Amino acid sequence: MAKSINRSARTGRFVTAAAVRRSPATTTTERVGRGTGNSRAVNRSASTGQFVTDAAARRNPGGTIQQQV
Repeated sequence: MAKSINRSARTGRFVTAAAVRRSPATTTTERVGRGTGNSRAVNRSASTGQFVTDAAARRNPGGTIQQQV
C-alpha cells in the first residue's frame, strides 16, 4: 500500500506535516511504496507540483525536487 511522505525541496530531507504548512512553496508531498511504479526519475516544482524540465530543475535547485514515478 502506498503512503504519502513530505519532503523539503531545498534539502531533500523528509519533513513533518507542520513544516509543510509553514513552508508550502518549498516542500512537496509524494506517494511511495507498493502501488507506485518508481521506475523513472522526474523533476517537480515544489511550489506548484507541476513537472519541470531538467534545465528548469538545474536553474532552480532549491524550488524543485526529483522523484521516482
